[in-house]
Amino acid sequence: MKIGDKVRFLSTTGGGKIAGFQKGNIVLVEDEDGFQIPTLASEVVVIAEGGDDYNMFKTSSFQSKNGEETKKHESGRSVRSIMNEVDDDEDISASIVDDDPSLGNITFRAPVEERKGGDRLSAYLAFVPVDASMITNTRFEVYLVNDCNYYFRYTILQAEGQAWSLRNEGEVEPNTKLFIEEIGREDLEEIQHLGIQMIAFKKEKSFVIKPTIDVQLRIDGVKFYKLHTFQPNDFFEQNVLLYTIIENDKAARPLVVDAKTLKQEMYADAKPSQVSAEGELNTERIDNYVRRYEKPGQKKGNPFAKKQDDKDAPLVIDLHADALLETTQGMSSADILQYQLDTFKKTLEANKKERGKKIVFIHGKGEGVLRRALIHELTYRYKNLRYQDASFQEYGYGATQVTM
Repeated sequence: MKIGDKVRFLSTTGGGKIAGFQKGNIVLVEDEDGFQIPTLASEVVVIAEGGDDYNMFKTSSFQSKNGEETKKHESGRSVRSIMNEVDDDEDISASIVDDDPSLGNITFRAPVEERKGGDRLSAYLAFVPVDASMITNTRFEVYLVNDCNYYFRYTILQAEGQAWSLRNEGEVEPNTKLFIEEIGREDLEEIQHLGIQMIAFKKEKSFVIKPTIDVQLRIDGVKFYKLHTFQPNDFFEQNVLLYTIIENDKAARPLVVDAKTLKQEMYADAKPSQVSAEGELNTERIDNYVRRYEKPGQKKGNPFAKKQDDKDAPLVIDLHADALLETTQGMSSADILQYQLDTFKKTLEANKKERGKKIVFIHGKGEGVLRRALIHELTYRYKNLRYQDASFQEYGYGATQVTM
């Protein structure tokens, strides 16, 4: 055998021509694709020129130098070479795909569009009925509506007695509405007292700093059963129940009013002589000033005295223990509660002939023990009387109005 001789394999089909020799009686058989196969010289046989080389072009397989079986295509080319070409093509296409900038990660973000007049903060909490045609049974979607050019970082809190717990938090983009959650009627008791805190800012540009927003909302569960409380609006195609958080930079009135802040607002028109050099109110001078203009016989310090002068104004009864009793020393909680209920019953009995008269009982929120006791009496003992929650704007959160 010499270089250039055509050979075929003895132990398997296929063959080629001798391309060279190696130590250990090894010949290199080169097939038509130029692939050199190391083979023992005793495993090949030289064939005559023009001899029967049928098996060389038939679909066949042979062992490569690493023992891996390689198949040949019917055209005479090995499947390995065809696969190599395919792999090369795939590598090329892969590199093309990787280099295509249109298929990479999108890092560009369009700037936030601002609208004229949108630099005044406005935000709302919206309750959208899922099925308005079944208002008594439907569930509700809750949205936070941002109607200004500022981002809002927000937290929504729910009251649990005297404590609070986080219900939702996140960020809402300018001039958008953000879905918060879906609630059912079984959730209304949990959200009847919500606290909302918000920080306003803009991204990638300068802006006018805004005060932190901290408001509390009372969510009236009764409204969710009345179709007329859901009104047309600028944010949804359907009618919704909308609670204002802040509008035109003015936050909603809080449920709990700080006494110092309230006094400052009451005496906002105080004379310069009634303000100290540090800008604080001189309460002694103001009290003297107010006292001079009190009506004769009007009890000092009674916030409801003016209302009692009005025939149509409701009678206000404060059922707090410290308002009814000079001291509670030696009294248990049950004794105090019984005294409050006795006062409640005596007031109703004393006014039972005053048809249409309104009486507001201030019981406070607390744990709701006194309120539940009052509602129980009104439900079973005074069935002919109508009652409802009193205006929280006038009496705070924790008052019930009874109509005789």
